[in-house]
Amino acid sequence: MTTKITFIIDNPADPEAFESAYAEVTALADRLPALRRRESAKVWPKEDGTPTTAHRTLDLYFDSYQDASAAVTTPAAGEFVGKLVATGASFTGLFSDVEAD
Repeated sequence: MTTKITFIIDNPADPEAFESAYAEVTALADRLPALRRRESAKVWPKEDGTPTTAHRTLDLYFDSYQDASAAVTTPAAGEFVGKLVATGASFTGLFSDVEAD
């Protein structure tokens, strides 16, 4: 079953600095073993222009839970998560069973 790891990235203190570093974050994510697809999205502000609690989402797709679980134990994952942490933005990571592709 397809598994995705979703990172919900909170609003960073310095959005411009975060965005400057984000390209390297996604490039490191692309090095994860068995990664099938990456989807990155920037969260729209609320209708009144105020920010939501999240700034971005990053979805990483794998063929199985086992592939996703193995990928997060690799040095490539350590580099990826380390770079994400270094941006200063907090985040939540979720493993999900994709019900419809």
